[in-house]
Amino acid sequence: MTPESILREEICRIGGSLHARGYTVGSAGNISARLPDGWLITPTDACLGHLDPARLAKVAPDGTQVSGDRASKTIRLHRAIYEADPAVGGVVHTHSTHLVALSLTPGVDPANIVPPLTAYHVMKAGRIPLIPYRRPGDPAVIDLVRPHVKRCRGVMLARIGPTFWHESVSAAAFALEEAEETAKLVFLTRGAVLPPLGEAEIAELRDTFGARW
Repeated sequence: MTPESILREEICRIGGSLHARGYTVGSAGNISARLPDGWLITPTDACLGHLDPARLAKVAPDGTQVSGDRASKTIRLHRAIYEADPAVGGVVHTHSTHLVALSLTPGVDPANIVPPLTAYHVMKAGRIPLIPYRRPGDPAVIDLVRPHVKRCRGVMLARIGPTFWHESVSAAAFALEEAEETAKLVFLTRGAVLPPLGEAEIAELRDTFGARW
């Protein structure tokens, strides 16, 4: 298999896994991966549970589509993330229920929508800024997200869903999953939990594991 075919299979495998476990539903969400000569991205309005490796959109560095079905309308945001950090190899966006619910909850911290309840949330997902609502595909989102790319693993698009990036598609998905599971804890405990991890514990995780916090 070629490196590109391996990436195509990874996108479809991760998409199927996320959809099967309810991290996204219907035709919501999108996934992309960096190529030496551009990017692969899921087609517009595609169901992540039924992706075909051969039909993924391939996009050239200048943004023109090379092959596959029509690229997701979020391609401009994905490109901006890749351009902001050469280390990013994959971007994953879903409409995960508990994270979206947090974005609708009064009083959340816009600088970090998910509190540091667990060590693995700090290590894997890190600080997650809340991006004010803009309609899906609005190019204005790009300028709101770009400043966070090098210092965070992901952001929460208010009323829409999380977008995470990492060195690979799989790593980005794992970070997003950790964030969604921690958001679920917030609602399961109805806020009646021990205090979040303190600055000393977070600093230790940052120094030991390189957490983006």
